[in-house]
Parts: sequence; C-alpha cells; structure tokens
Amino acid sequence: MTVMSYLGAIGAAQREAMEADPRVIIMGEDVEANVYGTMGGGKSRADKGDFLQMFGASRIRNTPISEEVMVGAAAGAAMTGLRPIVDLSYSSFLYMAMDQFVNQVAKNRYMFGGQASLPVVFRSAMFFGLNTGAHHSDRPYPMFMNVPGLKIMVPATPTDAKGLLRTAVDMDDPVLSFEACILWGLKEEVEDGEFKIPFGVARTHRQGTDVTIVGISTGVHAALQAAQKLEAEGISAEVIDPRTMVPLDSEAILTSVAKTGRLVIVDPAHTTCSAAAEISAIVAEKAFDCLKAPIMRVTTPDTQIPFSPAIEKQLYPDAAKTIAAVKRAMESRRRAA
Repeated sequence: MTVMSYLGAIGAAQREAMEADPRVIIMGEDVEANVYGTMGGGKSRADKGDFLQMFGASRIRNTPISEEVMVGAAAGAAMTGLRPIVDLSYSSFLYMAMDQFVNQVAKNRYMFGGQASLPVVFRSAMFFGLNTGAHHSDRPYPMFMNVPGLKIMVPATPTDAKGLLRTAVDMDDPVLSFEACILWGLKEEVEDGEFKIPFGVARTHRQGTDVTIVGISTGVHAALQAAQKLEAEGISAEVIDPRTMVPLDSEAILTSVAKTGRLVIVDPAHTTCSAAAEISAIVAEKAFDCLKAPIMRVTTPDTQIPFSPAIEKQLYPDAAKTIAAVKRAMESRRRAA
C-alpha cells in the first residue's frame, strides 16, 4: 500500500493504462503542461519531462481550445482503434460538445448495429465549493445519466478514482468521469500496482442498522462524518457509495434499505432530476413496503452558484444537514394505509 492523493491516483491509473496498452493516448487542452493529474500523477511540472519522454508526443496530444473538437476527434480515434483519455478540464465545458456527446458518442455504437465501439474516457473536474462562480461550478452527472449509451463514474476516494479509471480505459463504451476537485488533495493508502474496480458495484463504507445513507461524490464524506456523530447518539447508519451512476448498483441500495427501513441520499447536484431523485424513485417503486419513514434527500438548491464564498458554502450538503435529515427520518412514521 502507498499513501496517495486523489489526484495522484488518477495520474497513476493513466500511467499504468498507457504502459499496459500502446493504444491508450491522452488528449486535451494544454495536456503537456497541466498538473490536473494527466502529467505524472499530480506531481510538479518538473516531472512532465519524464512522462513525455516515456510515451512521446504522439500519445500525449494537445488539442485546440474547443471541446467539440476534442470530443469529436476522440470519438473518431476510438472508432478506429485507439483508446483516448480526454481531459476536458471543468465539467461545465462538457456543454460545449453536447451534440457530439449525445448524437455521436452515445449513439454511434447503436447506429452502426454494434459494429463500432467507442473505448474513450472523458475526464472532467467539478469545481464546486471553490468560489468559481456559476459558469464553473456545475455538477452535471445527473444530466448525462439521461443519455443512453454513456457510462458514468463519480469517484469519491483515491482508491476508487484509480480502480474505476483503470476499468474505464479498458471498456469498449464511452465513460464520463466526474471528479470533484475539492477532493484532489484527499489522501489514503492505495493498493500498489495495477488493480481495477468493476462498474455497477457499490461500496459499503460503513455497516449500520437504523438508516441507510447513500452518498455521491463529496456526499460520501458528509455521510461518513454524519454517521460517526450519529453513532455517539445511538443511531447506527449504513453508508453506501454507488461509485458509478451508470450502471447503478440499485440492488445494494435496496438490500440496505430492506435492513434499515430508512433512506437518506446525500447528493451535491441540484435537487430537481438529480441522482438522488432517481435513487428515490427506484426505492419507492421496489422497496416501498420496507420503508419506515419518507425518503430524505440532502442536495443543493435549484439555484445558480454565487461567487460569494460565504453564500456558496451554505448551499451544499454537509454533515450537519445530513444529521438533520437522518433525525427527521428517525422521528417520522409512514402513515398506515
């Protein structure tokens, strides 16, 4: 095991993928110089030379400042045999290439009757919580959950960031990776060498009996902090991280809810049509009889993100809001039919 940051884990996964398969390339705006984890696992700019020397300019491709060009070129490269990893920087920039994502990347395998594959990973950083304003603070993974043909990962820990990314590179379908940059500096012990985490398999961070808390992205850490404090008050919370939103491990969530009878979902995206809304619907449809209380969602209000640090901080889910939601669930009783 090696202590590794979230960003370092992403860089390590990319290096290992490029070492394992000569078809893997990295594309993006100024990727030769950035330190988003593309070069040397989040190390200093001084390390970029070794990385470039190892793989060469033919496998590390700077692109024009055009998301439509990046996504379209990567799709074409994937269909002709390469396995691109595309660094799209801010997740809000994905909107610039919506036609490419929705009409080309997501649909081409179906439109060609399965004769084409699109083994491409699109990485983007969600810059919420860092006072970057409305244009740079979006958490758009719920929007792309509505597009058939795309797989979506939202890693919350260094281990999951590394293992899921290695799996994503080897898949024959397009994958969107949404990485909360507020987690970049998070460190933990990560397994040495190459390992892969399958998509569609949730991670249970903590066992519990009174309430299920499903956390997404930074919501995982809010849930874990809340669970620790709730334990001191005699409330046992089970914390689950789906890790991938498409495919979603609904069975793990349903099994947990069947045990606890209560569900709280902590999702930093906006409330309406969120991942939390989809999970709520699944549980309401398939495990309604197991519920002892209404499902609670802890999300970000349906408002644009302000520049003001003081105002922005209050919008997102945190441990205090999660604890309050759990206590409401513990005190509620579903009305008898």
